[in-house]
Amino acid sequence: MLPRPLAALLALAALPTLALAQDYNRRPSFGTLNLSANFAPDPTTVDVTAGGSLPAERLGGSQCVGSIANAPDVRLNYRAGQGLPLYLSATSRADVTLVVNLPDGSWACNDDFRGTNPGIVFARPQSGQYDIWIGHYDRGSRVPAQLRISEVPPN
Repeated sequence: MLPRPLAALLALAALPTLALAQDYNRRPSFGTLNLSANFAPDPTTVDVTAGGSLPAERLGGSQCVGSIANAPDVRLNYRAGQGLPLYLSATSRADVTLVVNLPDGSWACNDDFRGTNPGIVFARPQSGQYDIWIGHYDRGSRVPAQLRISEVPPN
């Protein structure tokens, strides 16, 4: 029989770990952008390395797929206005995915918006902090990608 503290510790170790959750409080790996409605240049782009070891599927919803890092790739502080939409997308030679934690704490995810490139259009974007991850299907693998932020959604 194990001592009670050791038994409790082992029981906790056997539980699914919540520490694997995306941590939007961590500093983003590829920087923070501060943009307001009608920003320039449009699109604004950020080169990132997509992927990670954490499955986006556990965030819920059928659109959250791929493997992502713990810390956000990019943080966008956005001030909405002028009735403009916000369009987030990613491009890569690899098949990448997009995961976004919105200012209200909800999650938005996409895969294959245009071909194998993900994108999300927010017709009435919220003002606030958007934490953005670009995922990849090969867990643990990292690939070059580019995040694109625009107020001009594709046709």
